[in-house]
Amino acid sequence: MTRRSVVIIGGGISGLSAAYQLSGGVAGPTGETPRIEVIEAGSRFGGSLATTTFAGRTIDLGADGFLARRPEAVQLAKDLGLESELAPIAASGASVYINGHLDPLPSGMVLGVPTSAASLRGLRGLSRGARWAAWRDEHFPSSWVAGDDTSIGEILRHKLGSELTYQLIEPMIGGIQAGRVDDLSAKSVFPALLKAAQKKGSLMKNIGASGPAVPGPSTTVAESGPAFYSLERGVGSLVSALVATLEARGVILRCNDPVTALRRSPTSAYAWEVDTQHMCTPANDVILATPAPITGAIAGSFAPALDALRSVPTASAAMVTISVPRDSLALPATGTGILVPLNSPFGDDTFLVTAVTFLDRKWTHLKRDGDHLIRLHVGRSDDHRWAALSDDALSSRVSKELATILGQSADPSEPLIQRWADGLPQYAVGHAELVRNAKEAAVSLGLHLCGNAYDGVGVPATIGLGRNVATHVLQSSR
Repeated sequence: MTRRSVVIIGGGISGLSAAYQLSGGVAGPTGETPRIEVIEAGSRFGGSLATTTFAGRTIDLGADGFLARRPEAVQLAKDLGLESELAPIAASGASVYINGHLDPLPSGMVLGVPTSAASLRGLRGLSRGARWAAWRDEHFPSSWVAGDDTSIGEILRHKLGSELTYQLIEPMIGGIQAGRVDDLSAKSVFPALLKAAQKKGSLMKNIGASGPAVPGPSTTVAESGPAFYSLERGVGSLVSALVATLEARGVILRCNDPVTALRRSPTSAYAWEVDTQHMCTPANDVILATPAPITGAIAGSFAPALDALRSVPTASAAMVTISVPRDSLALPATGTGILVPLNSPFGDDTFLVTAVTFLDRKWTHLKRDGDHLIRLHVGRSDDHRWAALSDDALSSRVSKELATILGQSADPSEPLIQRWADGLPQYAVGHAELVRNAKEAAVSLGLHLCGNAYDGVGVPATIGLGRNVATHVLQSSR
């Protein structure tokens, strides 16, 4: 009997998680485990999850943590024997820089949306009009009700007005996606907000009653325990552990080998053939764990719904990490960072920096006595100014912006700059329907989709989708 063959195109965390589940998950392979091959175009596995050494620590070049209240990443870490390395977030809260004032974010917010007008009293940068808009939502809310899907921005502007939308809420929601709330689908990015806006009455009261919320499609969310975890050797150590496990299980892992064609097989034993520059691999099932535009380019000729994936937009971003002597810079008293509203004035320009993370305050294993470890984030879906700057110019610019925010300057170390091109897919209005159609078309062909382009951009969501797709492949082969 011919052994079943599954090819995974794309070696990011979702593709590797699919391979792990296909090879038996925590139990390991059996005699019925298929032949599994992961093909990655780049020089390494893991996508944007990677680590490096900086200022005497191992730090992440991509996501430095993941939601603990979604189970998928935590469970994978435990499955891989990394449970003892799970590091809970060491601080909570953040500040926001509004119109030259740096103040703590209000308590009780749900993904940046305030839940009471009273909570806004401490934000000096907000106008009376913004405070009135929040009071009005509590006492005389707009009668506007959202439909099946709309942009996050449309909901917020109708219910809370423009100033709260762009000065307070967009910095958090938009920052998670590196996008603009006027472009992002509430149904796909913030379903709890859409549900709250589909009810009559106060948006703030409705969203407050919904309980904890996470970005992406609705899922089970734990209400207790830490909100976020990292790993002591970085989130990127998940990739190292996965690769080692897969190699030990006999999974074939190939880097630097872009797929050149996906073809129907002329033989009856296998449905597909996957071509690269170096070889052709037959497969009963193909899992496409590539960015949506690449998936559309590879498989679009087989169905219009798959070709439509080419239209999913992406955002690019960059991070500048610096070490600053601890005694030379006073940070806000509490919180893990600072949010900066888009279009905040900076001289004759506007800020490039969209957020600041205090890495050593956020994660205990990164704390040292002599310095602060600070990360500055730049880039949104419609702001590419940073991409035209050299590393030196970008570092100089964000250091000046940080000095403006904090009202003081310090002499940072040589910066670590990481640029991620087209790293975050943008879930526009209609994204849910586009994804549903693409998945249905794929399954009908014996193809399967996973990655961050579909059901959430976070690490847990992409891991979960990879493992779920693999489970479906195994079940359908019985």
